[in-house]
Amino acid sequence: MAKIIRMFVETYHFLNEDAADPRTKDWLFIATPWPIFGIIVTYLYFVFTIGPRLMAKRPPFKLERVMQIYNVVQIVLSGYLFYRALTLAWWNNYSYVCEPVDYSDDPIAIQIARTVWMYFIVKIIDLLDTIFFVLRKKDNQISFLHVYHHAGMIFATWCGVKYLPGGHVTFIGLLNSLVHVVMYSHYLATSFKINRPWWKKYITQMQLLQFFLILIHASLLLFVEDCGFPVWTLAILLPQNLFMVVLFGEFYYNTYVKKSKKNITTNLDNNQINKDK
Repeated sequence: MAKIIRMFVETYHFLNEDAADPRTKDWLFIATPWPIFGIIVTYLYFVFTIGPRLMAKRPPFKLERVMQIYNVVQIVLSGYLFYRALTLAWWNNYSYVCEPVDYSDDPIAIQIARTVWMYFIVKIIDLLDTIFFVLRKKDNQISFLHVYHHAGMIFATWCGVKYLPGGHVTFIGLLNSLVHVVMYSHYLATSFKINRPWWKKYITQMQLLQFFLILIHASLLLFVEDCGFPVWTLAILLPQNLFMVVLFGEFYYNTYVKKSKKNITTNLDNNQINKDK
């Protein structure tokens, strides 16, 4: 038993101290994993237990103005992150084929690491999406895909700041920030009754394209020798993004393809009935 405890302590020390980037380890929420575990557990507990209990005998909150402000904040934050990712890295000197993490104290490298940390903080703010669903009693919007994606992004981005604050993996944040600009712009427009039904379909297509591009970009590491970016990350990136493609693909099929086929069949049946009369 003592050996197991010692092994656990040594492993924890290695992961939390030795393997961590010393530049970011003292930044907010990064020193240890316990704050983010607390955030994730609290989020899940509120969404599935406390929130539904609080709202059980209450009418839905009307949060239109709050959500409009929230959407504007999200557009600004995501746009800023996209701009920083482009100007500091991907339009600067980053290679799209293979880009190692710069762990130096170079000012640009520090700014990139700080941008990764900002992206992590925005993922925490994203949890408000689900909180608003609970308070507005939009339970049909709280799917496994939604909750898994939000909770998973917290842990994934924390690991990014802790161990890989820069390099090849920041391509994910670049694409995701762009998608969020479009997505929250759609939410904002909808809140002002500026809505087009086909917008949702194309936003889902954009999200699917995002995951396909991430898969392709991450897979490039398999074909580059001595890249400098850890190839072991593919053991996480590839299955995770494949899983997201499956989940989003299933959602897209059920929401748009299946319903479209059903509507076509219904129209054909109605036409046949009219002919038979």
